[in-house]
Amino acid sequence: KTMLRAARFARPPAVALRFSSSESSRNVSTETIQEHLKKPLPEKYDPKFVESCWYGWWESQGCFRPSSSPDPSAKTFSIVLPPPNVTGTLHVGHALTVSIQDALVRWHRMCGDDTVWIPGCDHAGIATQSVVERKLMKETGKTRHDLGREEFVRQVWRWKDDKASHIYTQIRALGASLDWTRDCFTMDTKFSAAVTEAFLALHKSGLIERRLRPVHWSCHLRSAISDIEVNLVSITSPTDLPVPGRALPVRVGLLYHVALPLEDGGEIVVATTRPETMLGDVAIAVHSADPRYLSLLGRHVVHPLTAARIPIIADDVLVDPTKGTGAVKITPAHDMNDYAAGVRAGLPITSVFDTAGRISHPGRWHGMHRFDARDDIIETLKAKGLVRKVEPNEMSVPVCSRSGDIVETRVCPQWFVDCRSMAQAAAASVASGELVLNPPQFHITWQRWLENTHEWCVSRQLWWGHRIPAYRTQSEDGNDIWVAARSEADAREQLARVTGTPAADLIVTQDEDVLDTWFSSALFPFAALGWPQDTPDLRRFFPNALLETGHDILFFWVARMVMLSQTLTGQLPFKEVLLHAMIRDAQGRKMSKSLGNVIDPYDVISGISLDDLIARVDESQLPDNEKAVSKASWKADFPTGIPACGTDALRFALCAYTSQARDINLDVRRVVGYYNFANKIWNAFRFVTHHSQALAALSPLPAGPPSLWDRWINARLASTVLAVEKAMKAADLQQATDALYGFWLGDFCDVYLEQVKPVLRAAQATTTTTT
Repeated sequence: KTMLRAARFARPPAVALRFSSSESSRNVSTETIQEHLKKPLPEKYDPKFVESCWYGWWESQGCFRPSSSPDPSAKTFSIVLPPPNVTGTLHVGHALTVSIQDALVRWHRMCGDDTVWIPGCDHAGIATQSVVERKLMKETGKTRHDLGREEFVRQVWRWKDDKASHIYTQIRALGASLDWTRDCFTMDTKFSAAVTEAFLALHKSGLIERRLRPVHWSCHLRSAISDIEVNLVSITSPTDLPVPGRALPVRVGLLYHVALPLEDGGEIVVATTRPETMLGDVAIAVHSADPRYLSLLGRHVVHPLTAARIPIIADDVLVDPTKGTGAVKITPAHDMNDYAAGVRAGLPITSVFDTAGRISHPGRWHGMHRFDARDDIIETLKAKGLVRKVEPNEMSVPVCSRSGDIVETRVCPQWFVDCRSMAQAAAASVASGELVLNPPQFHITWQRWLENTHEWCVSRQLWWGHRIPAYRTQSEDGNDIWVAARSEADAREQLARVTGTPAADLIVTQDEDVLDTWFSSALFPFAALGWPQDTPDLRRFFPNALLETGHDILFFWVARMVMLSQTLTGQLPFKEVLLHAMIRDAQGRKMSKSLGNVIDPYDVISGISLDDLIARVDESQLPDNEKAVSKASWKADFPTGIPACGTDALRFALCAYTSQARDINLDVRRVVGYYNFANKIWNAFRFVTHHSQALAALSPLPAGPPSLWDRWINARLASTVLAVEKAMKAADLQQATDALYGFWLGDFCDVYLEQVKPVLRAAQATTTTTT
């Protein structure tokens, strides 16, 4: 009886997970679908056959949009797709996000919830500008400065249009049931207006101010960068590191012990890994309890490079007497810890680098690359007989992930957000249970980060991004006066009131800098719904029900969304945060372009040869050294290429991996295994349809109760339904996939079908004899 019912309602298991980028594929008619269903079924599971047509039909039928007249009693389920950067193509980590979110979104729709899933892309200021600059140099030999700001930004917009289109094609190929009518880009007109309003509101409340503070600085990019863009490279022995803009590498991993002559005779020895910063030394610090230096406190040294007279002071916070020589040179302009020591002692700040990393200090080294100056300074000190020792030194070197340059500390005026009160509120929301973090193990990380938060530098010296809505004029004594405003006209009115000068007579200039990408992306949950306007979508779908994302951006994105949402809207941006693991390759290595192991999900879906993988590397914007690493990685991992597995197999595999909280070591062979699982389902379907004539001969259904095996499979199905529903309510996709896999493979195919085969064969024989 169960088989007869299955035959009557049999259709190919068409899970719509493929999309063509052409506009026509988004308007697939019902007639086209009906014609597709009439096609002969392939003997073997063919993802291309199964997945074709359906996505366009779903989209054209409005299946992904929330109801225009929702049931007032229905629950609301709203979620945003973490907007991918328009720097290139998506990788399999994005596919994990899409797979998890789409499973949850479709389930909530099935439950009758008023559901919306909002797509978008992030302009990714520093990342996108970097890749376009590399492309420009490779193709034309020109820099952005050769083009000028206006033309360069036009070039980036063309890049964005191309890449965003490709990214959306990839997302559609993954079957993501997003409401494309609500697509949002972080630099479109409405979103840009939201960014401006957020900056003005925070500035008005005193949470954003322009201050002189130390920042991470990329000399190659000539910009401040965020913590997430700083990679700490572990150095265990003297190593030569390449740096952009310099023909020779720089040697790191050496500690130089340098004697500084005391003003009244004698010397004190300091140790440094960065001799070039000695030009900015303003003091020598020792520990107040170190007996070696008690007699030197209050005395001075005459600096051998600058001839400056600098004091010897006590600083028990900065100095560990058990490390190095126990005497530390203080260079507040070029070290975070030194800056703090300088503030404690009221020391001057002497900067020795310009924005490009060239020596700005007057004298012999002026205009030299900082690492050329390092070499020459070492030779100068040796010639003076002041280098006491040079020894290997294990250390971590900060390297900019965008440019490959060694990151410097630079003190310069920037716009900073005071996060202290916002961080306290965000921490309290999790501690009270108002905001739920899953898995709970991340509670400790959340609290620790927010308890130790510091000022957030939100200005970047870039051309691509939201230009900071701040304007300045100069006072009579030459100092800058800044105001935040929506326009230059508004700024003139404000500055006129402040200075007493007629607005028309003022020279007003907008800040050239742009805002940190994380600032605008932190507004996404509410700006994508129309904030600061009181829109129907904002009233209906905000706060979001859930945020699902990777745990690696818990602070950089999630915490900042919570902080800014609570401050600007008075509400949490979402009620729950679901954090998934990070995708690594089969060897457990982080997926990285520099390692050449980043997998495009489309390659797993459609398959790709090794030659095509190599050709793609050759066409990429990767530096030559990274291309070589990438090619070697592909040859080692996929000597025969990647087989075509289809979207269903990829998504099922990724969802099955979600029990791993921290890292997922993705093995494509496991995806192939789930392709075989899909083929098993396909063969079961073909088995049913093959016997449909025999099953029809059994109609009407025999009288009496169902057979033992019919009762058993129905019981197993009911148990599976309950298990899947329980798992989906808990967003436990690994348990859901286990239940589905066990039912289809174990219960239905391996047991039930084997038990009914004799019945079907007998029925088939009877039908054949009668015919």
